[in-house]
Amino acid sequence: MMMIGENISRIRKQKHFTLSELAERANISKSYLSNIERDLNKNPSIHVIEKLAQVLQVDVMTILGNNREESVTEHEWIRFVQELKTMGIDKETLEDYRPVFEFIRWKNAKNE
Repeated sequence: MMMIGENISRIRKQKHFTLSELAERANISKSYLSNIERDLNKNPSIHVIEKLAQVLQVDVMTILGNNREESVTEHEWIRFVQELKTMGIDKETLEDYRPVFEFIRWKNAKNE
């Protein structure tokens, strides 16, 4: 079972936030956030978890690890596809953007 800190760290990285950025946007100290992510502080207050969830745009239950992430992820994918459609990108033209996606994959792998 994943701990709260591991969940926050994983989601933060997926959303491409640095530790400093997330701490600043959630209005908590960087050292406190680091302690949470490294599970040195295993019981952050619900107030802190709510702030982090809001900044990360996930449900509090996702951070707590109550397996609600799948529905959140599905919702995010639906929003993403809708956004593509509003930009005029459909299934047929999606392949034209493969070089962009490959570059993003390469860049993300390089930053990990």
